[in-house]
Amino acid sequence: MNTQNILTLFKKSINILGLICTTLALIFASAFCSLPAVANQQVVNQPILIADSYGSDIVSIAVKAGKFNTLAAALEVADLVEVLQSSGPFTVFAPTDEAFAALPPGEVEDLLRPENKDKLIDILTYHVVFGKVMSWELESGELRTLEGDDIYVEVSNLDVKVDDANVIIPDVPASNGVIHVIDSVILPY
Repeated sequence: MNTQNILTLFKKSINILGLICTTLALIFASAFCSLPAVANQQVVNQPILIADSYGSDIVSIAVKAGKFNTLAAALEVADLVEVLQSSGPFTVFAPTDEAFAALPPGEVEDLLRPENKDKLIDILTYHVVFGKVMSWELESGELRTLEGDDIYVEVSNLDVKVDDANVIIPDVPASNGVIHVIDSVILPY
């Protein structure tokens, strides 16, 4: 073998080694840099909700999704629509219609009465934190709500709980923050 052949083989070996290293780096990067998911999220429903959310504010997403009719009605009665359409940013722990339906019979109707507006405002603002907090940024501990009291967040493995509610669909992006869908209504009292 002459020097020219040895140099050619050496260059080919370096090229192959470079390709192998690049491939391994991409595999590790995709494995370790992917966004964490909440284990109990409803994956089938999440893409539809997220697809409808781009460029929309928190209230518009709730209305478009069709799963937050009670929440949307309550925001209207409490005069909080404009607040949650403002620039924020806000993190909203949004209970579904099923979550509201799980409250004791007559409670939702009672809350929607004009004489209970202050109580409704307290409950709704207890579901809102100022600032955009994605699920992977949440840590176990307390978060101050717009209502003024703290909610307790518990993060274990890939599950996130807010007070007694489970986050079932995390990180729905909005133009003015983020929505985390929860399976029950959380109460400040």
